[in-house]
Amino acid sequence: MKLEQVKDIIRDVYDFPTKGIVFKDLTTAFKDPAAMKVIGATLNERYKELGVTKVVGIESRGFIGASILAYELNAGFVPVRKPGKLPADTLKMSYSKEYGTDTIEIHRDAITPDDVVVLHDDVLATGGTMMAAYELVKSMNPKKIYINFIIELSFLKGRDVFPADVDVNSLIVY
Repeated sequence: MKLEQVKDIIRDVYDFPTKGIVFKDLTTAFKDPAAMKVIGATLNERYKELGVTKVVGIESRGFIGASILAYELNAGFVPVRKPGKLPADTLKMSYSKEYGTDTIEIHRDAITPDDVVVLHDDVLATGGTMMAAYELVKSMNPKKIYINFIIELSFLKGRDVFPADVDVNSLIVY
């Protein structure tokens, strides 16, 4: 299987989560072992030579690709979660998204200045969630931050919210 074939099995769900939205449902790729292998191998190929020490996954679908990538890179996995889900001291950030506002948290001790970090989520839409995660991680002063998505909805121009010097990569672009 190739990445184009993974793109072909991603399902469109109309009017989800609200009327007028066409949701790109990655569960059809996640349940397919061959598609998961392609996603994992492609992510690994992109980051394997960059000295990544931590992969940060955004709740909840971002946990899937981030866990695969962390395993492939022999790096740590760090969750970014909704408020009240992490048990220790956290940093938090509120942000605007397509359907309103939200807040995310990360453990205060999750990232060190010695870390090289890949931030991962499943879909880049308007970029609000990832930008908030980026700001949280950046506040911990890691050596380098990379941003990665499985899918990018380019017509929403979410990539434009990130600073020009940040490496943003998407496996599949619509």
